[in-house]
Amino acid sequence: MPNKNKNNAKSHEHGADSHKTVDHDEIRKWVEKRGGHPSTVKRTMKNHEPGLLRIDFPGYSGEGTLEEITWEDFFEKFDKEELAFLYQNETKDGKESRFCKLIAR
Repeated sequence: MPNKNKNNAKSHEHGADSHKTVDHDEIRKWVEKRGGHPSTVKRTMKNHEPGLLRIDFPGYSGEGTLEEITWEDFFEKFDKEELAFLYQNETKDGKESRFCKLIAR
């Protein structure tokens, strides 16, 4: 069962509240609501195993450099690397945010 460790932090860079979680369901829901999917950086893959993990939002900067992977593969690597998901629900002006970052726990 995924650890549901949640911490709130103020993001000075974006001027809005950011949140940190390791909860798989929370991460998946946030990403899919914004049209994203789990990905890996193509050049870091070895033997069809994910390398550097990313969240890809089609139409943004990942085109051509990222390869979509399954949530199962994403979370296996996420847990193995002891990562956490830092994200923002809204921008400081109240619009839906796509800001997210994978960080060390």
